Amino acid sequence: MADEKREIERKYESDDSGLPDLTGVGGVTAVLDKGVVELDAMYYDTADERLAADSLTLRRRTGGADAGWHLKFPVAPGIRDEIRAPLSDTVPEEIAALVRSRVRDAELIPLVRLRSARDVRHLVDADGVLLAEASVDAVTAERLGGKGGAAQWTEIEVELADGGDPAFLDLVEKRLRRAGVQPSRAPSKLARALEQTAGRKRRRKDKRARPVTASDHVLAYLRAQRDVLVELDPAVRRDVPDAVHRMRVATRRARSTLRSFRPVLDRTVTDPIGVELKWLAGELGVGRDQEVLAERLTTALDTVPPTLITGPVRERLVSWSETGHGSAQSHLAGVLDSRRYLTLLDTLDRLLADPPLRKAGGKRPEKVLGKAVRKDLATLSALVEEALGAPPGKERDTAVHEARKKAKRTRYAAEAATKALGEPARALTASMKSLTTLLGDHQDSVMARLTLLELSAVAHAAGESTFTYGLLYGREEARAAAAEAELPALWREITQRTSG
Repeated sequence: MADEKREIERKYESDDSGLPDLTGVGGVTAVLDKGVVELDAMYYDTADERLAADSLTLRRRTGGADAGWHLKFPVAPGIRDEIRAPLSDTVPEEIAALVRSRVRDAELIPLVRLRSARDVRHLVDADGVLLAEASVDAVTAERLGGKGGAAQWTEIEVELADGGDPAFLDLVEKRLRRAGVQPSRAPSKLARALEQTAGRKRRRKDKRARPVTASDHVLAYLRAQRDVLVELDPAVRRDVPDAVHRMRVATRRARSTLRSFRPVLDRTVTDPIGVELKWLAGELGVGRDQEVLAERLTTALDTVPPTLITGPVRERLVSWSETGHGSAQSHLAGVLDSRRYLTLLDTLDRLLADPPLRKAGGKRPEKVLGKAVRKDLATLSALVEEALGAPPGKERDTAVHEARKKAKRTRYAAEAATKALGEPARALTASMKSLTTLLGDHQDSVMARLTLLELSAVAHAAGESTFTYGLLYGREEARAAAAEAELPALWREITQRTSG
């Protein structure tokens, strides 16, 4: 079973003079010699180094207290999330799943072997509490598969103890710099090994030229959404907060881009991709929608006086939320492992590598993208007017929801066109954000009321009071009415702003 650890560390060049005295730095009262540990690690990647291109490292290491499989995701400079699994002969499935969005059908093979003699020191305070582990690593790197050579170097590594204050590492670095020790030029041992043992120039991510044509802008925005999908895949699998929401938004942005800019990209190619993106967004929404509703209803219940809470309402909400979350998470894991999803990622890659451009795609972006954005805005205007004229109830709820979906599409189109259109697109993006927030609150109220009716029916069948569910239902009706009352003024303001 894999577990997870946040790793906060810094690496430094070493000239073989050893570790400077760190006594007295940031509360360090003793530097304890823990001896030399022999570490032997095989680093795995695809033959074309897809993990390394995204600064991920996957290794199987023996020796030391944490022998096993380690997968590291970059979080920020010097900070990585490390996923650990016990030793085995092959890559554990729970680890392989976390790199599947990048690896796809390619084979993970050992590319580099690193052997380190690690001279370990523990930096402790007056109570013997560990503040950090400092080590001097004598490293030997060997490129496997006959594609390169070997390299040797010595480096200093300082890793913060669990729960420690990262500011402590600043104090340590200040002492090291005074002693002439400089930060490492490489972000990790693997990055240095790949650079120094390569028999050929390493594959790096493409540096895209500044967008010039309409298609350049559209493809840059679409590429960014593809990258978000790939990067968030492991976060969704790990149940990182907000990961599902962000991945769903990227999916919707990609689909909206294909629909809004049909004059740029051939729809006979992109429409089938849009269908698959709609499918993925729907699958991601299974858990996300319930998560939003659970948070909304729990927050609403917190504002109800205790004397008005009758029956185990909170307990039912928690049970409903946890049950739904658990089943949704299991469902999502299956979706992300499915052939349909992986094929979608492959299809997006092919689209970006060889885009099906139409004639308008090669033109200057201002006219082409501006026309597409104005078309979306005009359609939105008709939908908002329809919603404002609809009678209260189900018909208005449906009309408001349709307007909300179109407002999102208009927002994403404006975002994609911002670098080409400048301030007008930024202003429209901000206006659409305000509008979708208001319309989204209305739609959330509609869904919350449906959920309250379902929970109330279950409570009634169990012989429990349904008073509090009715109270919450009434409050949700009032929230929806307030949103409907606010919409005309907001829409007038947006119309004036966008027509000026």
